[in-house]
Amino acid sequence: MANNPAEIRNMLRTYGKQLTSAKRLARFRRALKRSESPDMVTISREARRRELIEKISREIIENLIVAGNENPVVSDILEQLELDFGDRYLFEYPLDGSDVQVLKETPEGVIDLPRDEKAQVMGRLWEITLDKVDRTML
Repeated sequence: MANNPAEIRNMLRTYGKQLTSAKRLARFRRALKRSESPDMVTISREARRRELIEKISREIIENLIVAGNENPVVSDILEQLELDFGDRYLFEYPLDGSDVQVLKETPEGVIDLPRDEKAQVMGRLWEITLDKVDRTML
């Protein structure tokens, strides 16, 4: 058993991330079950591509960016976001299962963003991610 407070904190953070991932997966499965339709609808190739781009972008934002994955695509997206706003942002899901938290690194430390600034950052993050996925897809 770990006696060092840093090791305990690290272990709890890891468990928290696993719990968050499990909750996100459960929400995704519920949404998938609700969206299943017995009717088949044909959509254009471009609409399917757009749907796929949005699905991949959502996965990148929900799983890779929030989990802090060191993926080159994620790094590019976060660099672009930092260039656009001039600040470095961190994204976390709280353990209570509520919405993603957007934190900004400042010289005084990390601060939680107000609602309007969070919406602006998340909107730009979505645009950057869509564009990046669109450019990298065949």
